[in-house]
Amino acid sequence: MTKSLFDDFNPVSVKVWKQKIQLDRKGADYNDSLIWKSAEGIDVKPFYHSQDIEAIDHYIESPNSWDICETIFVNNDINANNKALYAISKGAESLIFVIPNQEFSITNILKDIDTNSIFIYLDLQFLDANILKKCSLEKGIYFSTDIIGNLIKTGNWYSNQKSDHNHFDQILKNTNNCSVDISTYQNAGANIIQQLAYALSHSNEYLNHINNSESLSEHFNKGEENTLLVTFKVSIGTNYFFEIAKLRALRLLFKTLILEYNINAKCHIIALPSKRNKTLYDYNTNMLRSTTECMSAILGGANTVNNLAYDAIYHKDNEFGSRIARNQLLILKHESYFNAVSNASEGTYYIESLTQQFAQKALDLFKTIEAKGGFVTQLFEGTIQRKIIESAKKEQHLFDTGEEVLLGTNKHPNPNDKMQNEIELYPFVKTNIRKTLIQPIIEKRLSETIEKERLENEKN
Repeated sequence: MTKSLFDDFNPVSVKVWKQKIQLDRKGADYNDSLIWKSAEGIDVKPFYHSQDIEAIDHYIESPNSWDICETIFVNNDINANNKALYAISKGAESLIFVIPNQEFSITNILKDIDTNSIFIYLDLQFLDANILKKCSLEKGIYFSTDIIGNLIKTGNWYSNQKSDHNHFDQILKNTNNCSVDISTYQNAGANIIQQLAYALSHSNEYLNHINNSESLSEHFNKGEENTLLVTFKVSIGTNYFFEIAKLRALRLLFKTLILEYNINAKCHIIALPSKRNKTLYDYNTNMLRSTTECMSAILGGANTVNNLAYDAIYHKDNEFGSRIARNQLLILKHESYFNAVSNASEGTYYIESLTQQFAQKALDLFKTIEAKGGFVTQLFEGTIQRKIIESAKKEQHLFDTGEEVLLGTNKHPNPNDKMQNEIELYPFVKTNIRKTLIQPIIEKRLSETIEKERLENEKN
C-alpha cells in the first residue's frame, strides 16, 4: 500500500495553534483581538479544527443538481408563454409564473412547455381552489400556496381565516405541495437565526393543521405517492459562508421537525438573491452581489436558483437584465462547474460548525415561539414584527455608520452617477394606509435613505 503523504506530519491540536497565533501576535489576547461576534450571536474564530465538529452527528441530504430558474410575471398569457419558451431555449431549466388574477389561461401559459423536463412553479397572487379545474395537474407543476405568507405581507388573509384554510386544504390535497415564503423575513431585516426559526414555526403551522385534520393526515399517510412537498422560498444575503450554512441548517431543522409528525414530507428550496443590499446607484455592483449570493445558494444545497436582475429594483422586466441574470447562472453551472459536485460543503469545519450553531439557536427560538402560542398567535400579538424591526434597526445603524459597506453607496460613491431619468419602477418602500388584521412585515433596502437624498439633489 502506498504510504500516505500525511503520515510524515504530526497532528496539530487547537491548543498548539492558539499558542502559535498568540506568539506571532506578540502576546495579544486571542479572544479579544481575533474573535468577532455576528449579529446572530455567533463567535466567529480565525480558524477551525476537526475538534470543532467532533460532537456533530448529522447528515444533511443535499440535491444532486440544481436548476436555473427564471421568473415571468404574467400580464398577458400569450406573451408569458413566448417569454417562457425563449427563456428555455436560452438555458432556463425551471420557471416561476407570477399570476396576478384568474383572468389568464394557465393552459395558454404552459403551451408547448414540456413539464416532464421543466419544473413549473405557479405563484398565484390570489386564492381559489377552483383554479385546479382550469389546469391539468401534470407532473412537474407546483403551486406556491402560502396563506400565512400572504397574511405576513399584506396584514390580512385573502378572505378570512376559515375560508383561506378551506381553499388551502383543497389545493393541498390535490397538489401535495405548499409553499413557505421566508424571503420576506430576510428582506425586511431579520437575522439568520430569526429567519430559520420563523421558517420552522411558519411551516409548523401547516404541519399542525394537516395533523389536526383527519382527511389531510390520512391523505399524507398513504406512502410515497402522497408525499407533502414543502417549498421554501429563501432570500440569500451577502455573508457568503453564513448563507451556505443557513440553507444547510434549514434542511436539518425541517428534517428534525417532520420526525415529530406521522406525515411523509420533503423539503424543497428555491433560493434567490436578497433585495436588501441591492442599490440604485452604482447598480452594476449588484451583479457582483447576486453572483456570490447565487454561489452560496448552490453550495448550501438549493434545488432551484432564481437570480435577480441587476436592475430589478428600478427597471421593468427587460431582455438585457434577464439575459445577464440567466447568464450568471449558466456560467456558474457550465463554466465554473458548480454542478460537478453535490454537497460540496459537507465536512468543512467552519461551515459545519456554523450549521450546527444556527440550527441550535433557531431551534431554541422556535421552542420559545411555540411555548407562547405559535407563529400566527405571535404575529397577531406583534411579537414577530417587533423582533424583525429591532434586528433591521441594528443592521441599518451599521450601514449608516459605515460598518456595513455597500460599495458605490456608503463607500466610494461616484458623484457623477445620475439615476433620475433611469427609474421605471418606484424603488422605495410604498405605504398604503389601509385596515389590516396584523402589522404587515415590510421589505426595505438598506440604501433607501441615501438614494432618496441623492435623487433629490439631482433635481437641484
